[in-house]
Amino acid sequence: MTNESAALRLTPDQLTAPIDLDSLGFTTTDDLEPFRGILGQERAVEALQFGVAMHRPGYNVFVMGDPGTGRFSYVQRYLRTEAKRQITPQDYVYVNNFDDPREPWVISLTPGSAGELIETIDRFIDNLLATFPAVFEHPAYQQKKSAIDRAFNQRYDRALDSVERRAHDKSIALYRDSQNIAFTPMKEGKALDEADFAQLPEEERERFHSDISELEEVLNQELASLPQWKRESSNQLRELNEETITEALQPLLEPLLEQYSGNQAICDYLQAMRQNLLKTVIDQLVEERQLEARPDAFKKQLLIEQYSPSLVVGHHTNGGAPVVHEPHPSYDNLFGRIEYTPEQGALITSYRHIRSGALHRANGGFLLLEAEKLLGEPFVWDALKRALHSRQLKMESPWADMGRLATVSLTPQVIPLDVKVVIIGSRQVYYALQDLDPDFQEMFRVLVDFDEDLARTPESIEGMAQLLKTRTSEEGLAPLTAAAVARVLTYSTRLAEHQKRLSARISDIFQLVAEADFTRQLAGDPVTDTAHIERALRAKETRTGRVSARIHEDMLSGVILIDTDGAAVGKCNGLTVLEVGDSVFGLPARISATVYPGGSGIVDIEREVNLGQPIHSKGVMILTGFLGSRYAQKHPLEISASIALEQSYGYVDGDSASLGEVCTLISALSRTPLKQCFAITGSINQFGEVQAVGGVNEKIEGFFRLCQARGLTGAQGVIIPRSNVPNLMLGEEVLQAVRAGQFSVYGVSRVDEALALLAGEPAGDMNDEGDFAEGSINARVVARLAEIAERDREEEEADTESADDAQG
Repeated sequence: MTNESAALRLTPDQLTAPIDLDSLGFTTTDDLEPFRGILGQERAVEALQFGVAMHRPGYNVFVMGDPGTGRFSYVQRYLRTEAKRQITPQDYVYVNNFDDPREPWVISLTPGSAGELIETIDRFIDNLLATFPAVFEHPAYQQKKSAIDRAFNQRYDRALDSVERRAHDKSIALYRDSQNIAFTPMKEGKALDEADFAQLPEEERERFHSDISELEEVLNQELASLPQWKRESSNQLRELNEETITEALQPLLEPLLEQYSGNQAICDYLQAMRQNLLKTVIDQLVEERQLEARPDAFKKQLLIEQYSPSLVVGHHTNGGAPVVHEPHPSYDNLFGRIEYTPEQGALITSYRHIRSGALHRANGGFLLLEAEKLLGEPFVWDALKRALHSRQLKMESPWADMGRLATVSLTPQVIPLDVKVVIIGSRQVYYALQDLDPDFQEMFRVLVDFDEDLARTPESIEGMAQLLKTRTSEEGLAPLTAAAVARVLTYSTRLAEHQKRLSARISDIFQLVAEADFTRQLAGDPVTDTAHIERALRAKETRTGRVSARIHEDMLSGVILIDTDGAAVGKCNGLTVLEVGDSVFGLPARISATVYPGGSGIVDIEREVNLGQPIHSKGVMILTGFLGSRYAQKHPLEISASIALEQSYGYVDGDSASLGEVCTLISALSRTPLKQCFAITGSINQFGEVQAVGGVNEKIEGFFRLCQARGLTGAQGVIIPRSNVPNLMLGEEVLQAVRAGQFSVYGVSRVDEALALLAGEPAGDMNDEGDFAEGSINARVVARLAEIAERDREEEEADTESADDAQG
């Protein structure tokens, strides 16, 4: 190994960042105090506190961050804590609008009194049933009613008596029954039947006919005022009924009016109820229109459907502001709905069929929603914005405007809306709403941004350990030893992909602890130790590792061509990361390049077949710029070259292969073989500087597993960007191999350093005149370009001479 290679080789201490057990200061998590709050999210906590305290329109809150960072549980816990300190909002009920039942009234009440009002009206209905129809059976009422009937009958009888006397004078009898009045001729005080009447002389019959016609005319005149008498009698009876009902209602309603004298809306409703009862009592409680009397239970239900308030939302008296989480934010679940019942083939509804939604329950407090679910429901987002803008809660059907609601509906009175909406969503959703919805920024002015990781400090390490103590205690898990906590924290650092940070994806960490506790139970151990953590990690890798294992088998069997020894021109091992479900693993992939004279330039095969995504194509264009600026200062870059990621049949994105691709192209140009015992990853810029890439731990371990399976030789290793060293948190197997000298990890900052490692010789430095050291790799590249340029010049001259000869 050259001195330059040794300088690039990373030490085992650079490949990981273990936790110092002595610094933890406890034996098991039972020795720790529970942790309260949220770990390492000071910016988010401060923003949430501001958003909750800011009582102005438009200051709704969007909580942004990755799932598993504790954002939902913390926000919900914080809102509930703050809500207890706030004023309990009003109760609301809907009541019947007797003038227009399609537009029910809404009544607001002091917190906790809606249920009391409903119970009060129910008792009032019971008293109604006890009062009516008993009050109409009272002797005083019956006497007055009889007097009205008697007065009508007397007028009727006097009219008939007058006609009857005139008929008697003309020997004609007057007959009457319940339906008809008739005249019949008499002779010698006896009424004549049709046979006797027919035997009378014609003159006498004509006289009878004339007298009867005259009497009928008189009868009509006498009874001409009969409809008026009937109206007067009916009016008198109605006035008597109303007077009787009013007097009976007075002792029932007056206590209610006095009880709710401080609420004008309730008093107005009770007065409207009084007027409506004048009709309802007669129709439903007195006059039985059916053959059989209706039972009291049926009558009570009719009165409840007409008079009892329908609860919209009720609160406990000192319950504070509500905090409502709606897990399924459909239109009906958020804004409420109006239900219908079938009756004789038609759908009917009433104010009693109004069902409240999450906005009703959260009014005066906080509504917690998940962005992805909210935006997935039709009509909901626009309706929510309208409600927040108007500050009114209007209940309507979104299907009505589309013509799909073909029945009579209700238009309930709107409710004033004062709610703070807290939406939890991803960064992608937040930025998409900012770009696509101009109203979003005005309505959600407070951003609560949860970091995906936090600084790895003694304070955060202690907080994480306390958090593990809290969770294990809450879920009944066994305590963790200090060594187990250290291993969990190392795992957290691996998730954060940085040696000086911890992952804020708390749910992944708790999931590991729960699975480790399961292995502890199987082993019958009292506490969770490092061995249980390791077994849980291996078990998860086994459960999710089917795809990676199958690809690994194909590499070992030669189906996928990857060399781990020898050397070859125009070939090197790149490193890729695959993500399949919740499994993320690294795999080597062969990068190949071919170069030949021509003017096609560098062809990216992945892009040409539409498998190369934009970032990958950008990386190829950058390396083209680097090659041109590096080697084509004196000779044109007149070559045809192609590069490809071999045996890749899916989309390729990212620029992490550009370092390997440029080394492969230089190898093909200079005809320099590259060592196949190395795998390489890294991005480059146009100046040949190597830039950091993602997934570096998975990439290293993926190549290591292949080398380990074929047998570690000590020459194998991985070349990564020097700027990725802080991201290294390699597994124990790799660390042991590095310590034993069986495997190496190199960190490079420039293309020449990577090229020297791959080729096993210096790449060659440029002198002040712009020339590379003679015989070096870079010098051979320039010489090859000069050779191609000279060949092209000779071909052009030959073509010119041929053209001149042809003209001569």
